[in-house]
Amino acid sequence: MKKASKNNSKTHKEKFLGLFSGLSGGLSFLGGWQVCHNLCLGIIALLSMVGIAVVGMPLLFLTQYAVYFWSIAVLLLAPTLIMYWKNRKCMSYKLILFNVGIVIASVPFASLQAYQIAFWAIGGILIAGSIWMFLKPRLQKNNNSKKFASNVISATE
Repeated sequence: MKKASKNNSKTHKEKFLGLFSGLSGGLSFLGGWQVCHNLCLGIIALLSMVGIAVVGMPLLFLTQYAVYFWSIAVLLLAPTLIMYWKNRKCMSYKLILFNVGIVIASVPFASLQAYQIAFWAIGGILIAGSIWMFLKPRLQKNNNSKKFASNVISATE
């Protein structure tokens, strides 16, 4: 019975850490102007599909709070990273790498605008790397299953 309760508490811990990681990534992208702009365009497109015309950007007011959203994302990312360093088995490093990339790419400070391209490049490389690490085993698995299927077909012929 104790073993089941340990697994249960571990599941709660993993869910709690996953929540921090998800909140960090979710809030960090709100700090980037381009993402906010794309969200507004998406909302305008959805509203136009149902016949509502919107002039301007409906979420433009959020740009005033970009620094706050980004700061909250960093504050949520910090405990996630600390917990990851203490127990690496409980979280996916790919998701943490993705979240760190989003936070770096969406630095909203006006004093750092001269370096914004460098932040985008570094964050984009981290994001692309984490996506590649996530997709690589799946692509290899699909290739192996296709090879196996073609070998089985050629062996039966």
